[in-house]
Amino acid sequence: MGRAGMTDATGPAAGGAAREAVVALDVGGTGIKCALVSVTGEVLHTERHATGADRGPDAVGETILDLAASLAGKARADGLAPVAVGLTVPGVVDEAGGVALWSANVGFRDVPLRDLVSARLGLPAALGHDVRAGGLAEARLGSGRDFRHVLFVAIGTGIAAAHVVDGKGFAGAHGAAGELGHIVVRPGGTPCGCGARGCLEAEASAAGVARRYAAAAGSAATAAEVVARAAGGDAVAVRVWTETIEVLADGLVTAQTLYDTEAMVLGGGLAEAGDALLGPLAVAIRERLRFQREPILVRAALGDEAGCVGAALLALDARA
Repeated sequence: MGRAGMTDATGPAAGGAAREAVVALDVGGTGIKCALVSVTGEVLHTERHATGADRGPDAVGETILDLAASLAGKARADGLAPVAVGLTVPGVVDEAGGVALWSANVGFRDVPLRDLVSARLGLPAALGHDVRAGGLAEARLGSGRDFRHVLFVAIGTGIAAAHVVDGKGFAGAHGAAGELGHIVVRPGGTPCGCGARGCLEAEASAAGVARRYAAAAGSAATAAEVVARAAGGDAVAVRVWTETIEVLADGLVTAQTLYDTEAMVLGGGLAEAGDALLGPLAVAIRERLRFQREPILVRAALGDEAGCVGAALLALDARA
């Protein structure tokens, strides 16, 4: 099974039979990642478009339908046969019902996206949560493929997780499983968008790192710049990054206590720090463990294509 993104072939298969492909869209608050994905998980074509969330949820919904139709047309023009559509969105998702229940970033509330797309394209469709779909892709095709029990943790603007066992993700009773970013790790700490204070996301996401550095240093810097400055010996950056590792370790040990996972696959923007994150984080987790088994920490392999690949996997699962 090929790694996503390893091929750009789009022609028909040998013998003239059209190669099957899935139309995949990973919808975010600012951008929509689009792809045509083969049934073996190869990304055959990619596009990026603005979400335009400021236009309102109805307009975003129309954009999704238009992009899906355009991608299906692109597939046919390239000699591919579109067989299904996979969509992912942030927020709370009813995957069984195909409904985007709530998404603060996009403005969706009770939008039956799966059925809308299926009706527009005349193809079977599946709808999933963006992080859970990314976790599914990493567990089956990426850094978690050698493990049965995988916890994918996306650490970017926010923090969320996906629990995948034997290649199957779990959404929870209400479609809200994996909201690891809203575990309170610093009671009374930084206000969080959810209304609580001291959540993991508020304290240790990429946005949290940038905010804490700006408050301490009096100047702005991205999380990536904070990591680079810490490596260069900047005292404020070193303190902020050390605190970030400590907070993340507290949150991930809580996750390990709950999930007893073999491997934690770390993705999202903050995971781009690589060894500057994984090395000290592994040590900090080990220091906190008591009866829990230590998880293997690995960096995600599929990058920003994971959401589209996961969306395609969901569509293929539903089609099977």
